[in-house]
Amino acid sequence: MESPEKARLDTFFRQITTRFPARDHVTTLVITHLLPERPAFLRAMASTATVGAILPKPRSVDMPTLEAVRRAFVVHDLSRELFADSTRALEFLEATAEDRNVVLVDIGGYFAPCLDTLVEKFSGRVLGVVEDTENGYQRYAALERLPCPIVSVARSPLKDCEDHLVGRSIVFSADALVRARGDILTSRNACVIGFGKIGRAIARTLRAQDLRVTVHDTDPVRSVQAHSEGFRTATSTTEALRDADLVLCATGNLALRQGDFAALRNGAYLASVTSSEDELELGSLSGLYQRTPVGRHLTRYETTGHYFYVLADGGAVNFVHGAAVGTYIHLVQAEILAATSALSQGRLQPGLHDMPTTDRQAIARIWLDHFDR
Repeated sequence: MESPEKARLDTFFRQITTRFPARDHVTTLVITHLLPERPAFLRAMASTATVGAILPKPRSVDMPTLEAVRRAFVVHDLSRELFADSTRALEFLEATAEDRNVVLVDIGGYFAPCLDTLVEKFSGRVLGVVEDTENGYQRYAALERLPCPIVSVARSPLKDCEDHLVGRSIVFSADALVRARGDILTSRNACVIGFGKIGRAIARTLRAQDLRVTVHDTDPVRSVQAHSEGFRTATSTTEALRDADLVLCATGNLALRQGDFAALRNGAYLASVTSSEDELELGSLSGLYQRTPVGRHLTRYETTGHYFYVLADGGAVNFVHGAAVGTYIHLVQAEILAATSALSQGRLQPGLHDMPTTDRQAIARIWLDHFDR
């Protein structure tokens, strides 16, 4: 990042943290993508709270950025297993933030399995969680009881700009990986599983690039929305997959289970918009399919009479090319900072929360002043 851009970004975040200050003596544990623009956000977080630990998402780490962040913060490895075991999770929290007031900043619901234990047994106080993704929102919403407030930015209007561009970047990366092996997608059949904000952007982008698009969503309202936009809709996963040369999974949940893969047509390309363990049950194919790398970010799965290709090992395919969405990402990062501030006040009740409209409007005004002038 060039010096003038870095200075402008730091000024933007300084205004955000001035508008939404956190209370003193708050520590954050931050799960994050470590992409080139991310240090500015982390510096802003550090200016308003003590950053106890950075936990980078494993498939979205830019190595020079990781090296730079390690010089300024404590960085730990991240895995689902760490927070699936409540005892390990509690030990980790005690080691990084003993006796402190803590806000957990999440991408993907990592803290959900152990949240009860962390809230009840931690020597300090878990003030709440900030969740960035639809997948994470669903993980917290599925809990029988929420022991602390969860502030979600996943469905924020400020995230719409990012989601639209993420959809485009998903299609760009899928197309680039297919072309790298000498194939093209133009005029072929595509299937989008999930017609939320990102799935909708993917479907529209695919159609604009001359693919025939089928949409499948378990929510009948979203299926109607897809139908109203002229997309063919399928009533089952099997029907959706049957003729698709490209399948993009954007449910924010588990889209394809073991029995679904057999419905993929021979030679189909399969990609996800989020972590492979969240969308695709690829682990269940061990012993059933032979897995062979056939190029960078492309793996062939083959069994007798059937084969298909998985892009980027089933992880978010757009991270192969940096997942760039421009300055719109800073709207969401600003709302995360505002949500951290809100949780630091200790006034929110346990349950799911959105940020107030007035706060989102304030963030949007600051963003316009810095990036649209």
